Amino acid sequence: MISHEIDYEIFGDDMQTVEVELDPGETVIAEAGAMNWMEEGIQFEAKMGDGSEANESVMGKLFSAGKRVLTGESLFMTHFTNRGMGKKRVAFAAPYPGKIIPLDMRQLGGRLICQKDAFLCAALGTKVSITLNKKIGTGFFGGEGFILQKLEGDGKAFLHAGGTIIKKELHGEKLRLDTGCLVAFTDGIDYSIEQTGNLKSMFFGGEGLFLATLSGYGTVYLQSLPFSRLADRIIRHAPSAGGSRKGEGSALGMLGSLLDGDNH
Repeated sequence: MISHEIDYEIFGDDMQTVEVELDPGETVIAEAGAMNWMEEGIQFEAKMGDGSEANESVMGKLFSAGKRVLTGESLFMTHFTNRGMGKKRVAFAAPYPGKIIPLDMRQLGGRLICQKDAFLCAALGTKVSITLNKKIGTGFFGGEGFILQKLEGDGKAFLHAGGTIIKKELHGEKLRLDTGCLVAFTDGIDYSIEQTGNLKSMFFGGEGLFLATLSGYGTVYLQSLPFSRLADRIIRHAPSAGGSRKGEGSALGMLGSLLDGDNH
């Protein structure tokens, strides 16, 4: 299916929103809950699957959508269609700070592999599925990098990543990174999981037991702040979870706790 042609504009810096402009009859698909606002004339509908296969059977749609459950996503995707007169806009954003990466799938060869929670929205016609790394080491130890999403199409797609986005071009080099720092990569990149080093480094280095290794020829997108890393730090220092306060004077912090009930 040929993807719909959509225009867009990205707003913000560290907490970005992408506003997609739709001509009458055009549709954009998005993860459930990603929509921020939309203009009158746009109608939305939760559908099983991405709509890339117009003649797909009910069982086929159920099977395709069911595989998304493995990534922690909803069975359904939301389809936003301009049913009004003239151009209409609908906006999407991710639930945590970061950057939105606009991609022209045609320029990327029509195929991209990305982290399971990186996909935000795309033009109708983009196929969103999952792919499993075939290497057994990745399967047992890959963590965030084991189950990946695959985007296929020839239109616009938008990913979201945490912190700063780094785009690297590999020309046969090898790149090692924390599995959570990977956002996406194109065809021609080989992805695997390798042990970090000796036992001392593994247990006391603070970098985890295994690292992702990327090699080959293609484009790689990285993020400086994976959401899992941010969430772990917040939980570690949350008083309700047994953590300690950071950045507050002791007297003021104690008074604040008494006033807002943190000590109860």
